[in-house]
Amino acid sequence: MIANFFIQRPVFAWVIAILIMLAGGMAIRTLPVSQYPDIAPPTVVVSANYPGASAQAVETSVTQVLEQQLKGIDGLLYFKSTSSSAGYAEIGITFRQGIDPDTAQVQVQNKVSQATSRLPQAVQQQGVTVAKSQNNFLLIVALYDETDRRTDTDVADWMASNLRDPVSRVDGVGSVQAFGASYAMRIWLDPHRLASYQLMPSDITAAIAAQNTQVSVGEIGARPSSPRQQLNATVTALSRLQTPEQFRGIVLKTQADGAVVRLGDVARVEIGSESYTETTRLNGHPAAGAAIMLAPGANALTTANAVKAHIAEMEPSLPAGLRVAYAEDTTRFVKISIQSVIKTLLEAIALVVVVMFLFLQNWRATVIPAITVPVVLLGTFGVLAAFGYSINVLTLFGMVLAIGLLVDDAIVVVENVERVMHEEGLDPKAATIKSMKEITGALIGIAVVVSAVFLPMTFFGGSVGVIYRQFSVTIIASMALSVVVAIVLIPALCARFLKPGVPPRTRGFLGAFNRHFDASQGRYVGLLGRILRKPLRFTAVYVAIVAGMGLLYVGLPGGFLPEEDQGSVMVQISLPAGATQSRTDAVNLAVEKHFLETEKDTTDTIFTLAGWSYGGSGQHTGMAFVSLKDWAQRKDASQRAQAIVERASAALSKQQRDAEVYGMVPPPIEGLGQSNGFEFWLQDTSGMGSDKLVQKREALVRDANKDKRLQSVRANSIANTPQLRVDIDQVKASALRLSLDDVNTTLGIAWGGSYVNDFIDRGRVKRVYVQADAPYRSAPDDMRQWFVRGSTGAMTPFSAFATTQWSQGASQLERYNGVPAVQIQGSAAHGTSRARPWRRSSRSRRSKAARATHGAGCPTRSGCRAGRRRCCSRCRSWWCSCAWPRCTKAGRCRSR
Repeated sequence: MIANFFIQRPVFAWVIAILIMLAGGMAIRTLPVSQYPDIAPPTVVVSANYPGASAQAVETSVTQVLEQQLKGIDGLLYFKSTSSSAGYAEIGITFRQGIDPDTAQVQVQNKVSQATSRLPQAVQQQGVTVAKSQNNFLLIVALYDETDRRTDTDVADWMASNLRDPVSRVDGVGSVQAFGASYAMRIWLDPHRLASYQLMPSDITAAIAAQNTQVSVGEIGARPSSPRQQLNATVTALSRLQTPEQFRGIVLKTQADGAVVRLGDVARVEIGSESYTETTRLNGHPAAGAAIMLAPGANALTTANAVKAHIAEMEPSLPAGLRVAYAEDTTRFVKISIQSVIKTLLEAIALVVVVMFLFLQNWRATVIPAITVPVVLLGTFGVLAAFGYSINVLTLFGMVLAIGLLVDDAIVVVENVERVMHEEGLDPKAATIKSMKEITGALIGIAVVVSAVFLPMTFFGGSVGVIYRQFSVTIIASMALSVVVAIVLIPALCARFLKPGVPPRTRGFLGAFNRHFDASQGRYVGLLGRILRKPLRFTAVYVAIVAGMGLLYVGLPGGFLPEEDQGSVMVQISLPAGATQSRTDAVNLAVEKHFLETEKDTTDTIFTLAGWSYGGSGQHTGMAFVSLKDWAQRKDASQRAQAIVERASAALSKQQRDAEVYGMVPPPIEGLGQSNGFEFWLQDTSGMGSDKLVQKREALVRDANKDKRLQSVRANSIANTPQLRVDIDQVKASALRLSLDDVNTTLGIAWGGSYVNDFIDRGRVKRVYVQADAPYRSAPDDMRQWFVRGSTGAMTPFSAFATTQWSQGASQLERYNGVPAVQIQGSAAHGTSRARPWRRSSRSRRSKAARATHGAGCPTRSGCRAGRRRCCSRCRSWWCSCAWPRCTKAGRCRSR
């Protein structure tokens, strides 16, 4: 008998228990800590740049070429792409849960390399990037000037030069997204001065490239050399320029009479910003930000603490007036969640010990099962480490539930030993040996039965399977270890520490408890007898209770995971297409005023951006990240994140009639979207075109917003914007002896700007850009002010061979699984099941977008994958069985 071996060798039993505890203790120090396990499926992002290209050109020349190679990749779930008029293409490829991100990246890289030769030469020169992606922000570090003496560019340059790179090298940091741009040398061209000197923008870029360069000449006396050589020295020539004055002195042209045309004669030179696409503020002060994204598999708390510690070390070296703030910190909620569960775990342990003592009424009999708790819990942490899991809310919650189960085996051993001692008068050691012969099989059987209940959940697939798998493994490991302890350690303790002949308590609190418990037991026996005499009546009561529970279950709102107040909210801003950034700044100021004044009791910091949002980039888009005060200061229900978002959306929408302002809370699970609610892709499978697809989307959004069960339904994309088309008459251009390359280069440099090369600024390498000065690219008629030099040397204005016309066009095109698509986001109204509004949106999709099809028909894509999709036997339509129990093809089918 196994137990008898350890009863005879109690020291060996203690050694095994101590080893289990040591393994668990060491595992705690190495296990990652997070709110939830890594539930989001792995994602790989492919990105490319096509400078100067429109969204349509990027899509046809780059995006579709790359998409066509995405076949035969293991574990591919879906992919979505974005083509921007800024010349940027991005494809997000999502894989099934369980696929190794490194393997996925290598497979995508191999596929992309096969298409590289088919891409435009400009794209090949820029390079195509393939990287693992982590969509959510771990931290947003904001640097702001509380004195308001600096601009946001000044702050952004200091952050880029001194803070961003060191933070990106912290262990666990995957990538850093900058909000704000560093300094750059800006060459602002004057077309009239250029024409007076018979120069073109391409002449400027050529002169800068030739004279702002680093030349490695060699050295005097380099080997092999003469034996009589007595001197060795490095020879230098040109070097990179450093100041605006040096750039103004660049020679562009030399006249026959010796006159020299320099860059300062035809352009305004200054140190400006590398990019003017974003404006950032924190609490109304000029600011810059850096969004920290976690590396796959990294420890969120450890990484965040390391980043904060590194920044704290740098704070004493900050220039006067600069301060650091955290506009978003997801680890605050992780910490409080883990602390709450640990508190519950300790309370459960204390409660179990109290209940054991209350019924066993013997300190020795209580302490022996209580020893099981630390041994089993620490051992469970060791099992989690062996499986590669983390310490999170789910695993700790599993331990809370296991507390009551893991002491049962020890209690059974102790009670049976006491029974044998009482009934047969044996000493503790003999009683323990006999008792274990009787119950060892039962203990193993209990563990097997309980494990069989939870074991099937370990085979669930998808992201939902990750949740159940870690939860069930935690409970199974706890039960298995409790049986091991009950067979190995508890018998040794019983044989050593139990005392025979302990009489029941008859006085004091315990005596009163015994009397009341015996009386209650008697009343229960009598009640049970009456129930057994009238089985039909009480069976009917039981059926009524079950029916009531079923009705309550159907009526309760449903969802993947409950919404949580994570200590932060977000606001997304979208103005009409063509709105300038100054108008977006005005809306951002209103958002700041609302949170800093109206919501001052709940708001800690607010970080606003103009020119960027989750829906895309552009002057008419904006975003605000609001960090709320600690939960201890927001105890009232009206101060919770969801209530704050609803008030902000309502108030700001009324104030800003020409802007769409949506408040959002972070998603319950990091990586599954950017906000809570659902994501819906409307696909153009019939080739109707971008304009009609947008019309269908707007109709669907209008219809969905009329439903009270839905809220904040919006198009998460940038609307079509005004576009000025320049038509070049190639016949006239050829007749005027003009080169089309010169024409296109002049247009690109003047209106879009051109990166030439780099310069040195305080020891750091920064970029040089050439572009037309603002007064010469602010109106369509400014096109006439630009000239192109012909082969005869004559300067010809654009008006001689080019015309312009206005049109509407997409500044951003999206595709889902290789099909043109648009994205719609929204959320269920408070207290409404997420499945029901989604069913409603599906019906709206059928009625308002009859020729379009939907892409992701489920509140949470991961939930749909776990629940599987089913095909209707009548209409052959697919639907997600986890979101609703029947086909939802409106008007044609209602099959179960």
